[in-house]
Amino acid sequence: MARETLSLEEARQMAIGAQGLRGARTTAGGVPAMLRRLGAVQLDTISVLARSHELVAYARQGVIGRDRVERAYWGPKSSTFEYWSHAACVVPLEDWPAYGFTRRTRLAKGRRWHVLEDHEKSCSEVLARLRADGPLTANELGGAKKGGPWWDWSETKIAAEWLLDIGTLVCRERRGFQRVYDLAERAIPADLLSREWTDEECAERLAAAAGRSLGVATEADLATYHGLPRVLVRRALPATGLVPVSVEGWKPAAYADPDALAMLATRARGRSVLLSPFDSLIWYRERVERLFGLRHRLEAYTPKEKRTYGYFAMPVLAGTTIVGLVDPGRDGEVLVAKQVTLLRDGAGDAVARALVEAASWVGCTEVVVERMGPASARRDVENGVKALMRSR
Repeated sequence: MARETLSLEEARQMAIGAQGLRGARTTAGGVPAMLRRLGAVQLDTISVLARSHELVAYARQGVIGRDRVERAYWGPKSSTFEYWSHAACVVPLEDWPAYGFTRRTRLAKGRRWHVLEDHEKSCSEVLARLRADGPLTANELGGAKKGGPWWDWSETKIAAEWLLDIGTLVCRERRGFQRVYDLAERAIPADLLSREWTDEECAERLAAAAGRSLGVATEADLATYHGLPRVLVRRALPATGLVPVSVEGWKPAAYADPDALAMLATRARGRSVLLSPFDSLIWYRERVERLFGLRHRLEAYTPKEKRTYGYFAMPVLAGTTIVGLVDPGRDGEVLVAKQVTLLRDGAGDAVARALVEAASWVGCTEVVVERMGPASARRDVENGVKALMRSR
């Protein structure tokens, strides 16, 4: 049977729909449903308008209370844990067995990139404290750092992270954005803790979930989304239910979620929104180039004079197109667009709408544009912002 061929626009529609960014905001089920849909929400310490995990929820839920977001990820009724997907992420609790492959891989490696001076002693001390005193942060355990830069971890912190890597400990709570470590035997429901899946079973679960979250994806996309080896994904593909397709302009074969294919028959409203650079629609840069034609790299660690788009440039999604980038900041109640870069002619209105909605979410009453590219578009963006601010 001939493989179905999708246009690039159809692939974008499927990807955006699978990510919960299509048309009207996805509100049913709130943030917990969003997390199950995405399968993983990346965490990062950078906070500009907000931390990345908050921005991901905002992009899909709109002007949602930030306390609701935090409760959904780490509240007493949350069904989540933190672990390594494509990066450090909040993931659904039900996926604990599926990460057995990763835990076994890390255990076989024998250590983290930090090396413990006395591995057995440090791990034993951390476990003894947690058994005696209940869940604790690294600072409460004895300190997270030796006193130097952020990566200069203490023996206690290294031991706690190693035990989290291999599944002896788990993080299901944060205090002041610090991980709270607990014993997995105490914090993970017994029916999940007792499930031991083979590597193939883990790959089938995570590759199928990645396909639903991505809508349409190459083998590399499926592997990268949850940090699986491609060889395992290749073996798992027949069991995922994904449909082989071709995508206009893509050299590798692709695989589509049947529900995403069916959704192409429905119409979607356009919308404009700022996306975190770590948003699951765009964090995999090779896929972003294939889907949107945008070569985008986070420039937070690039020297200022060498940056192209800014420290924390956030792509602006308008409908099915990325039309610009905004490097935002905040000065009191003013949202400062330190640099705005338009990637499409006539994109000023969409960028203005995205800026005004973001300002509303973070409690800003004014938007100021500093640098503008191209300079000729400044009036369109500023006039759009003023008109929208007046209508609020």
